Amino acid sequence: MLQKMLFTKHLNDDEILVRVVHKHWLLGLRALFWPSCWLAFDALLALGFPTRPMLILAAVFGVVFAVWWLRNFFDYFLDAWIITNEGIIDVAWHGFFHRESSRILYSDIQGVSYEIKGVVSTLLQVGVISVEKISTGDSVSLDWVKRPKKIETLLLAHQEKYLHKKNMKDSKQVQELLATLVAERIHMQEKGLIDDSDNDA
Repeated sequence: MLQKMLFTKHLNDDEILVRVVHKHWLLGLRALFWPSCWLAFDALLALGFPTRPMLILAAVFGVVFAVWWLRNFFDYFLDAWIITNEGIIDVAWHGFFHRESSRILYSDIQGVSYEIKGVVSTLLQVGVISVEKISTGDSVSLDWVKRPKKIETLLLAHQEKYLHKKNMKDSKQVQELLATLVAERIHMQEKGLIDDSDNDA
């Protein structure tokens, strides 16, 4: 529900959300550890010393710690790849007032690769997944992805579907164009605007 609410606004009208790829959830826990500790400490102080000044102070610090918690949560959760039926949308969140996204269509993807490096990464099955663009040769990557091989397979499967559909659409457009040209030629011949001898040439 939260994913649909936060990520569907990046999609085009006829685009279908396939999957949202986040960094490993352990990074999210690490980012939320200290804000959560301070929120708990703040609540314990308010409960332990329920005087008016302490409650006011706890409320003020509670708001500060809650904003810190939300900022860290969104920083983790909104740095993601949105995989759709048309391509990848790389979303980056740099703060409440700074967001950016870039779109890579499957037709612009030259290659997809992943790397799992180190003992911890191997045990957790996390790695870096990279996509190389045809147009610029640049590489876009997302690190700490859980089961990157699975994401690579998913991307390649959807790229194949997209390219097949695009080729079929292009082929249909060429057929329609040829049919229109032939129909126009026949119509012009019937009206005598084109001499049959033109065909021999």
